Amino acid sequence: MTDGVVVTGFGATTPLGGDAASTWEALLAGKSGVSTTQAEWVERLGLPVHISAQLAVEPTEVIPRVQARRMDRCEQVAVVAAREAWEHAGLGAVPDEDGAVVDGDRLAVVLGAGIGGAPTLLSQNDVLQEQGLRKVSPLTVPMLMPNGPAAMVSLEYKARAGAHAPASACATGAESIAWAYKMLRDGDADVVIAGGAESCIVPITVAGFVQSRTLSQRNDDPEGASRPFDTGRDGFVLGEGAGVMILEREEFAKARGATIHGRLAGIGMTSDAYHITGPDPEGEGQIRAMRKAVEVAGLTPADVTHVNCHATSTVVGDVGETVAVRNALGDHPVLTAPKSALGHLVGGAGAVEGIIALLSVRDDVIPATRNLVDKDPKVELDVVAGEPRKTTVDAALNNSFGFGGHNASLLFTKA
Repeated sequence: MTDGVVVTGFGATTPLGGDAASTWEALLAGKSGVSTTQAEWVERLGLPVHISAQLAVEPTEVIPRVQARRMDRCEQVAVVAAREAWEHAGLGAVPDEDGAVVDGDRLAVVLGAGIGGAPTLLSQNDVLQEQGLRKVSPLTVPMLMPNGPAAMVSLEYKARAGAHAPASACATGAESIAWAYKMLRDGDADVVIAGGAESCIVPITVAGFVQSRTLSQRNDDPEGASRPFDTGRDGFVLGEGAGVMILEREEFAKARGATIHGRLAGIGMTSDAYHITGPDPEGEGQIRAMRKAVEVAGLTPADVTHVNCHATSTVVGDVGETVAVRNALGDHPVLTAPKSALGHLVGGAGAVEGIIALLSVRDDVIPATRNLVDKDPKVELDVVAGEPRKTTVDAALNNSFGFGGHNASLLFTKA
């Protein structure tokens, strides 16, 4: 066992920016990453949703094109975020190279995707049907497999303590970070590269969400489409991106002189076992996840200053989460909802928003919820809107809830 788990680095590529710093800056500036979907199939298929949150910076601007062609787009964004996180943590050379500060046998990866390499599966199936077997890429399976992002990152950094790939829908990124916490606390690794990635803005995904009536159809106002907690909300906006944290045993981080940006003080993971898409109407699973995170951190509900909400901009989900927050923590936490600007990054959401929660603690500022003009009267908690709020944030909880009843809460405190 160790005396704590700390964050020494982080990286992201999102609809708001090609790295964590630009994403944070754009979020605080009130910018939106939502726009009209730039794809030929939008008009050809006549789907009713023409908007999405696409990457601000293409992965091929960071990864050489020859290397990028050997990866699904989901794997590409994972590698981009991991490279930034590794550099940000000051880890230097990778294991087995001169100057390496971490042994590959003590370095792990926990990096999941909610959907994974579906675009490769779909496109290569089209190739098979239209052009025949000889045209199918021999890299099809490594590109489509859901553990692809974790595998690619573990290969790049020679991580041999384990390469794990949770798949928990919209809770994937947060669950990955939670499992990394467990590995560090159990002494299975000194350093874990943890997070989530997703890039699946493709016709079948959009069509499926349309049919389940969960996507916003505010096509004439892309930047105003994602509006958590607002009375005018009509669904989420599908996005793409990745977030990665470098988590370390506190003792190891201090011994190497690392900069500590904050602590992952507590985690909570539960399951509803209620419905494949709908949350438990009583919010019991969400409540237990939040309470567990607080308990693991050795804190009380009164210590939690801020909650970075899962809030996707759905009619039922947003209100249900605020009721769960009140039951788990009380009326005092201040809320925000980054999906108003980022869209919903699915498997990458919990990791990117975990970074945002960490930065709120580090910088003592809570980003505003974009597009919150008329707050739903059923939302009986304080939600930051309009401008970011400068306030002391000693402890922030990040919530992620996924189809299948997956609930994950991460609790960050100051360094």
